[in-house]
Amino acid sequence: MEFVPIIIAAIVGLGAGAGVVFAYDKKNENGGKNKADDLIRKAKNEASDIVLKARKEAADLAEKSKNEEDCRRKDWKQTEKRLSEREISLDNKFDQIEKRSERLSRQEKEIEELKNEIHSIRDRQQEKLEKIAALSKNEAKEKLIAMTEKDIRDDLANLVVKQQREIKRDIDDTAQALLVTAMERMSSEVTADRTVTALKLPDDEMKGRIIGKEGRNIQALQRATGVDIMVDDTPGMVVLSSFDPIRRQVARYALERLMKDGRINPSSIEEAVAKAEREIEKEVVRAGEDAAREVGIIGIPHEMLHLLGELKFRTSYGQNVLLHSIEMAHMAGMIAEEIGADIRVAKTATLLHDVGKAVTHKIEGKHAEIGAELAKKYGMSDQVVHAIAAHHNDIEPTTPEAIIVKIVDAISAARPGARNISAENFAERMKELENIATSFPGIDKAYAISAGREIRVVVEPKQIDDLTALKLARDIADKIEATMSYPGIIKVNVIRETRAVEYAK
Repeated sequence: MEFVPIIIAAIVGLGAGAGVVFAYDKKNENGGKNKADDLIRKAKNEASDIVLKARKEAADLAEKSKNEEDCRRKDWKQTEKRLSEREISLDNKFDQIEKRSERLSRQEKEIEELKNEIHSIRDRQQEKLEKIAALSKNEAKEKLIAMTEKDIRDDLANLVVKQQREIKRDIDDTAQALLVTAMERMSSEVTADRTVTALKLPDDEMKGRIIGKEGRNIQALQRATGVDIMVDDTPGMVVLSSFDPIRRQVARYALERLMKDGRINPSSIEEAVAKAEREIEKEVVRAGEDAAREVGIIGIPHEMLHLLGELKFRTSYGQNVLLHSIEMAHMAGMIAEEIGADIRVAKTATLLHDVGKAVTHKIEGKHAEIGAELAKKYGMSDQVVHAIAAHHNDIEPTTPEAIIVKIVDAISAARPGARNISAENFAERMKELENIATSFPGIDKAYAISAGREIRVVVEPKQIDDLTALKLARDIADKIEATMSYPGIIKVNVIRETRAVEYAK
């Protein structure tokens, strides 16, 4: 117990006191007896106090231990009481569960008996029905299903016919309203491009400079640009004639520069034409970027934008192809928004649907097919490629966006005054003349001029000699006669020029 160490400490203290007294006596044998007695009494008193204190602490500890033991016994009794009550409660619940289980068993048995009785009644009724109807269960089931299918099929057919009739009645009005809304929201000018450009001459002296000595300057200019230049047809004007608008634009820029500079000779003509070609190149790039920005389409590859910009100088039946594409893209976006199609795909495909026309003079094939191949080559999406390829029904359009491109192409092209068929036929004839000439080897350039009455062919002097040039002119003329239908006479002019250039230092 806890008071045992205290008692032991008291005994040890008494022993220590006795030891002190004994040692003191040994050391001071000759000391006074009274002093020794005082020390002994003092030691006894201290030992007595320690013992009393130890006894008191031991008694306190014993009392505390007794109280704690009483509390624990009280807790044990309460816990035992609770466990007993819980045991009684569990026994009651087990009894209730057993009674409920017995009741459920009886009910299940009754239900099973009722089910057996119902099955028996149903079998007897089925036998009676089969005897009355002279049909088995499976036969009756099949007959009922067939009758039901027939009734449903007739109802569905009537419903489908009714819906189709309503759709046909409403679809034309809805489509017409949709197209009219798109056309009303998109209003653009109709301007037919021509194959002739006229420039005003400042004076007759400038006219003489343009012609040059023995026509040297005008011939150099025509040879460098491939444009037919007429200075005598209209007083005070110089007329540039070519079915290719890019060539005509290059010639106009070069001639304006030459007239402004005043120095006109073969060397300055070549320099002016080269600068004009660079300016046209910049204008092509800018036109493609501006068109995409106007329509609101970003992310078009640079190569496709360049081809799109070239359409600024291309015409289709007299209609500017770039303006036609921009107009179509706006309408395509409106229609796509109304019907829930992909607006970006519809706009992109519509804007780029005619890019094949920019290279039809370089690549054989239809412009829709060429445009689709170019779009695929430069990473356009499959939806855009399909819409470009299908806009002239060369393939069947299978997406809403492809159908939109086809529709808006017809809308833009069919407006009164939008196209001039004779201009397109003229341009096609010019291209055909040039293609015939360039099909022969040794040809550097070929230009159809004078409204198709002359084809001017520039040959490589290292490959074609003078005698071969004569034969080449005859061969080109024979092929034109064999493959083309044309009024009047076409002059074949083969030009072979040899230059010797050296520099004095």
